[in-house]
Order: sequence, then C-alpha cells, then structure tokens
Amino acid sequence: MYDVIVVGARCAGAPTAMLFARAGYRVLMLERARFPRDTLSTLYIHQPGVALLDAWGVLDRVTATGCPPITAATHRLGEVTLAGAPTPIRGIDAAYAPRRYLLDTVLAEAAIAAGVEFREHCAVTDVLFDGDRAVGVRWRAGANTGTDAAALVVGADGMRSVVADAVRAPVTRENPVLSCVYYGYWEGVPADRFEAYAVRGHWVGCVPTNDGRTLIGVYRPQAAYASLRARPEAGYLAGLAAAAPELSERARAGTRVERLFGCGTQLNFFRGASGPGWALVGDAGHHKDSITADGITSAFRQAALLAACVGADLRDEPLLRAALRRFARHRDRLLADRYADALALARLRPDRGRERLAAIADDPALTRLFLDRAAGPAPDPTDVLQEGRVSA
Repeated sequence: MYDVIVVGARCAGAPTAMLFARAGYRVLMLERARFPRDTLSTLYIHQPGVALLDAWGVLDRVTATGCPPITAATHRLGEVTLAGAPTPIRGIDAAYAPRRYLLDTVLAEAAIAAGVEFREHCAVTDVLFDGDRAVGVRWRAGANTGTDAAALVVGADGMRSVVADAVRAPVTRENPVLSCVYYGYWEGVPADRFEAYAVRGHWVGCVPTNDGRTLIGVYRPQAAYASLRARPEAGYLAGLAAAAPELSERARAGTRVERLFGCGTQLNFFRGASGPGWALVGDAGHHKDSITADGITSAFRQAALLAACVGADLRDEPLLRAALRRFARHRDRLLADRYADALALARLRPDRGRERLAAIADDPALTRLFLDRAAGPAPDPTDVLQEGRVSA
C-alpha cells in the first residue's frame, strides 16, 4: 500500500512524486519509457519554472548538463521589435532550454533521492476503484502484470492520459487546434537569447540548448499541416525564411542535425483536475498550443500546487477530498491567463494590434511588462505554494 502512485515520470510526474516523498509519504512512480529518453518538446523553462527548480534544490543539477543560461529575449512581430530581459524572479534572471533526455533524467533522479520508488518500462493499463473512488493501478512490465494500491493516484501521463480516460475525467473546456509545428536542431547557428519572429500565418522560435546546438521551431496554421507533412523539409525551410529571413540565413550557414520533429495535434483543453482518490497534473489535465513554450513551467507549477494543497491531509479522507477540490479550483485559475495567451498567439495574426505593439516597443517600461508577460505570470515561486493554502 502506497500513499501516492504517480503515473508518468517526466516534467509533471517526477516533481510531483518528489514533493510528496519529501513530505514524508510513501510514493511509487511508474513510467512506460526507459530513461534516458527524448521527447517532442520546446525545451524552454521560463524563469518562474527555473525559480521552482531553484527552490527545490534541483537547479544546479540542471545547469550541470551544460545548457546555457538565456537572459534576454527578442520578439519581432511583423515590423515591430521588442527586446530586452524580463524582471528577475527571486534572484533568477535566466531561463534554460535543456534537452529533455537530460532534464527528465535529472528530475527522476531527484525524485529517487527523495525516497520515491521508481519503476521504468512499466505501463499503467487501468485504474482500480472501490465504488467511485480510485484506489490503485493495474500495470504491465514486459510479460509481467500486477496491481498496486494507494490513497491517491496522480495521472502525469501526458495529453493522451490513460489515467484520465480510466477515471473519466470530463473535458471542461476545449478549443480548436490552431497551429502545427516542426522542430529542428542546428549546429553552427549561434544563439545567446530566446528569439521569436512572427508574420501573418507564420511563427518561428529559436533557443540555444545543450552541446552548442540551437532548436528552431516553425509554426504554421493547422490547415497547412497536410501539405507540410507531405514535404516537411521544404515546408520547414520555407516557413523559416518567410518569418525570419535573417535567422534563415544564419541557419543556412550552419547544419541541421537529427531528424525533423513535427506535431499536428496541438490540442487545447482543460480536463477536470481531480476526483475521489485521483488528480491530474501536466498535459494529462491541461494542454495548450506549445507556441508560448509554457508546458514545462506549467507542469512544475501544477506539481507544486497539488503537493501544497494536499499537505498533511492525505490520510484523512474528508480532508483529502476537500484538498483535491481546492487543487482543481486553483489549478484552473492558475492556468487561465496563460491558456488565453497561447490561443491568441497560435492564431498567427501578429498584424492585429500593430499600433499597440509599436507603442510598447517605444516605451522601455512597457517592453519590460511585455517580456514579463511572455515569461509567465508567477512573480515568485512561493506564490504557487500559497495557492494551495487558500481555505476551501
């Protein structure tokens, strides 16, 4: 019998498991993959997410992977350019974009160090119930199958969550798919900041990552996905040249390495965040277009919120139910503005509001506010924890 079973060991699951273990609970974490394992990702951790890593004592291990600090940003929206640095958050003035096979391994190791029992290559196939209450999971590992019980089952198993399906988590909000994206890794394309370029129907993002490589993502409207999928290389390069001609020239002087990674299912939804004996964190409970590169930071914030809401109430059933309701309510509030920002940007219409953007670019104070908004709404990592202490 475990106190908590966390399904999924990446950016939402590993911090969740770590925080519950640090609170003194017996935690089992199950992951269907075997680490180290790469995954499709924007890589970017905004300053609020970095501040949480620092608060958890994990930041040094992330920076030790060799990913460079990113202390400035440039946003070129049509003919308007906004450049500078966001306001430091609790002394943190840098974002990072580590490769996921490195970051996810660091986070899993931090969970193990906190006392989490970790089983890799172990796929959860169903959730067990006692009446309407989740009480454990059924799993498969190679030819072996089994079950484990827990007071709380946490689904952190991605957008197509097995846990969410098993508990019949309702979709409480859903918006159409707006964009598609292809990512490529480049060598010989130096970048020392986050770069974003937008023209109508195109958006390009660029971040430095490990081993001197640069990740360049090209976003197009969802309607373009079929043609892009037929000729991804040509479509990717054409989109890069259309939105960011100067960056395109830099890329042509370098070399693209690895394969192109593409995604045409940039789903936008909220699922119910919790129910009797279960909760969802990360993409399992909430997913949005990746154009704001907010997925990792959002996952960290949800992990912190869930652990803080539950606190010491896990073994008291009435208090646990109240804590899970509290988590669901505050999760939606925590993520609402960022969700709206992603939908607005994913429509790929930077020409709208041109005069307002030009006015922002001419004012250093407004430019700083713009960059702060782009970095995310949490001014202090302890604010995420305070969300969990609000009374029911």
